[in-house]
Amino acid sequence: MAKLNFRKISEPYEIENFFTLATHHSGVRLPSAYAERATIYGAFIGDHLAGGYMLVTKPDYRTLMFVPDHCKREHAFFGNSAYEMMEINALWLGTRIKTPQMQLRFWTNLILTVFFCRKKYLLLLSNTKNKTILRLVQMANPTILYEGPPQLAGGQSTHQSIRVGYTTRWSILLHFPRYLKEIADRKRRFKETRRAQIAHQLARDVPAQ
Repeated sequence: MAKLNFRKISEPYEIENFFTLATHHSGVRLPSAYAERATIYGAFIGDHLAGGYMLVTKPDYRTLMFVPDHCKREHAFFGNSAYEMMEINALWLGTRIKTPQMQLRFWTNLILTVFFCRKKYLLLLSNTKNKTILRLVQMANPTILYEGPPQLAGGQSTHQSIRVGYTTRWSILLHFPRYLKEIADRKRRFKETRRAQIAHQLARDVPAQ
């Protein structure tokens, strides 16, 4: 089985490749300058970049830029220091991260990396049409700050409908068993699908009597 390895991405050509692939999988092109304030982690299979994510641990946060001003005035969360927060962005998994074991390794790496950043709050931005990511984000038991069309400034772009929320580093860790259950369910479905494919192929190979 191919091995999944993680490392920080810092070379300009690697950053550009990461952004290109993240855009392909998410449909949104992040500003190149955004990478200057982020730490980018790549998931590699051999020399192939197969997935990754970006962590930003200092304001200003892109996640909050799309929240309408009236929500910021009304929600008590925005009274917290921005330096107690962090965000994940440009999260994507390519098709090569296809086995449940690889997916478990990816999510474990992400959760532990976030936890050891030692920020109190983790900001989460999701495309409401991407049900897979929404389901995974929901496992972190987030508090929803806003859901609907994004507030866009000039030159900014994102999904047509977003969900912005937050959770805590401890909540992510304590809810990790949910991710384990999800991966176990995927592993079971993967095996069942594979067995069905083999049975179908064998049936086709049996000569007609």
